[in-house]
Amino acid sequence: MSMAGRAASPRLTVPVRRALAALPDYLPPVPAPRQPRPHVLRLDCNESACGPFPAAIDAVAAHLGELHRYPVRDGELIERLAVRHGLDPAQIALGNGADALIGQLSGALLEPGDEVLTPRPSFPTYALDARKAGATVVAAPLRGGAVDLDALAERVGPRTRIVWVCTPNNPTGGAPAPERLARFLDELPERVLAVIDEAYFEYAAGPGHADALREHVPSRGNVAVLRTFSKIYGLAALRIGWFAGPRELARMLGRIRHYYDVCEPAQLAALASLGDERELERRRSANATERERLATGLRELGIHTHPSRANFLAAEVGDGAALAQRLLERGIAVRAVGADAPALVRITIGRSADTDALLAAIGASYRVES
Repeated sequence: MSMAGRAASPRLTVPVRRALAALPDYLPPVPAPRQPRPHVLRLDCNESACGPFPAAIDAVAAHLGELHRYPVRDGELIERLAVRHGLDPAQIALGNGADALIGQLSGALLEPGDEVLTPRPSFPTYALDARKAGATVVAAPLRGGAVDLDALAERVGPRTRIVWVCTPNNPTGGAPAPERLARFLDELPERVLAVIDEAYFEYAAGPGHADALREHVPSRGNVAVLRTFSKIYGLAALRIGWFAGPRELARMLGRIRHYYDVCEPAQLAALASLGDERELERRRSANATERERLATGLRELGIHTHPSRANFLAAEVGDGAALAQRLLERGIAVRAVGADAPALVRITIGRSADTDALLAAIGASYRVES
């Protein structure tokens, strides 16, 4: 039946929660169905330029005949992660991407009227999931593209329940110094949970970058860390992230999550990806090299970029939405940050050919907005 021949759907007669009324609708990622180009170079979602580890592809392929079975490897993956990071397995929980864990943490801790602190701009799910729970979002500015921990500390109040610290920060790529993060956590009231989102940790790991999983989770009862297999491990399509923190909170997340929401192929791919330190270092090094090449090319075009430790750059372009649209018309997708930072676009680090194509397209379409 054609769209014109379909009957109008009935209006919902059941009331929904008021907290949902002001939230944005879900929009599918580009390329949208109306996009005429057969291929769009996607530099908008911070996906790995390297794809999955070869061992992960082999592990999934070897079990394709088992797709009729429910997943059973949660415990095996949790045990591997615990051994790898020197943690009690009871401190670890899995999720359908770190996104799902953000929602579970909000559901476990927030009551209507509670407050959540988040940097701005930062990962939008922190604020969205707080608002879904009926909590109030209190934002703090960045400093030099990193989370401003002083600004966050100043905003902690009697109703604060969660403080989100994204490091490296998405979408700007900066990170606070390890000693400043430690001091912030020392001063944070024990009744407030600090969640250190380390989705991009593997790109930034090294001297001068905090490792909250190693430095703070083992000794603090109000610190949790999120990590993911979506970024450097290249498993974004399989949606698998993990939490480490107080064992009581990990148990609460287990109560909130849906059964089987981490699929078997994701578990297999994650297990196969762990332990290949040489491949991790190769990817980290290749990303750093290409990130610097992109930053240099943008500077030569007169575009300022924020220092980044992740697999993306934030560029100041005057009107981020306008440039993103012009690039999309040329077949390249980048992310306009939006109302929180309208001058910014976030650009994923791709392959060398992707950088060449992007710089050529920006050179042909960029103009400084007055």
